[in-house]
Amino acid sequence: MKKNYIKTLAITGLTILAMSSLAGCAGKTAETKASDTATTAGSKTDTTAAESTTAKGAASGDLKGSISMVGSTSMEKFATALSEVFMEKNPSVTVQAEFVGSGAGIEAVGNGSADIGNSSRNLKDEEKAKGINENIVAIDGIAVVTDTKNTVGNLTKDQLISVYGGTVNNWKDLGGSDQPIVVIGRESGSGTRTAFEELLKLEDKCKYSNELDSTGAVMAKVASTPGSIGYVSLDVLDDTVKTFKLENTEPTPENIKAGSYFLSRPFVMATKGEISAQNDMVKALFDFIYSDEGKELVKSVGLIPAN
Repeated sequence: MKKNYIKTLAITGLTILAMSSLAGCAGKTAETKASDTATTAGSKTDTTAAESTTAKGAASGDLKGSISMVGSTSMEKFATALSEVFMEKNPSVTVQAEFVGSGAGIEAVGNGSADIGNSSRNLKDEEKAKGINENIVAIDGIAVVTDTKNTVGNLTKDQLISVYGGTVNNWKDLGGSDQPIVVIGRESGSGTRTAFEELLKLEDKCKYSNELDSTGAVMAKVASTPGSIGYVSLDVLDDTVKTFKLENTEPTPENIKAGSYFLSRPFVMATKGEISAQNDMVKALFDFIYSDEGKELVKSVGLIPAN
């Protein structure tokens, strides 16, 4: 009887011990699983974060390659500043700019030899018909300049038309000295010339003494020629020449924006097709131009933002 009692106690003890051991193992297993789950979750979070960072880097992405711009000499100052800033922001991108005139720029983008055609005039209907898109990036004023010794300081629109149309040939007829007027302009195909003649309704009617192939050449010729008159982009003005008021209005960005200065024209960066159809580098360039920072760049070179 005693032996059976002891045997029963032993079996009961072993059963309790086994149950305790199993409970302990079960508890440990649950803790381990919880810990493993937390570790796995943490690992997944780290991986997701890393993948997110990688994706973000790819999205904002290091652009790589080159952009070619061809066209207007009047846009040289703006295009050069734009290229420098954009390349600084995108070290793996090269922006190559060639300044050979608006007509040549539009032709280059039309035949695919350039990504962007810079034009200092609006596109013609026949150019748009070829699938070339007019992207206006800034507004420029055309300044009328003379040599620094000229005593005439203001011209009316009619007087300017008379000078370039060839019906007034001496400064004395405009209140100045008895001195022949030397009429200087740009070459055929120049965006500045096209815009100037269209604004004065003198297309193919101007009587030029000299037709020069760049804005810089016009500035130099006017500065060195007594009695001369020429037209240039607003952003190249300096003290080597005298700038006329037109209708008693200075050629300033403020006056152009207000509409009180009548000689102004668009700066166009033309593309073959819409901007959205261009490669990532070109799209990024236009994104920058139309951004707040881009607008400040436009202002810094003496132009007016397009929007």
